[in-house]
Amino acid sequence: MLVESLLIVSASKNAFLAFAGIVTGVAAWSILGGEVFPQDQADPKGNPEEWTREEMRRWLALRNLHPQDSDTREQLLERIQANLRIPRP
Repeated sequence: MLVESLLIVSASKNAFLAFAGIVTGVAAWSILGGEVFPQDQADPKGNPEEWTREEMRRWLALRNLHPQDSDTREQLLERIQANLRIPRP
């Protein structure tokens, strides 16, 4: 009887600690989320001809197309248009 009650207490203690850990994690994420855990920037939307140079570089970098610092805006746009509609297997 004593062993059974100890198992019940141990199981409820573990459940409480798991719940407390989840609540603490959610609280930490909501308080520090944007500062400590930065979100990845999404792909630019719309017409690539209207993107800024930095948006073009980010689009190419996300696809491992390695934009160079010396690339002009026109060169970046040309590379984006060449890789924009490539069918993926």
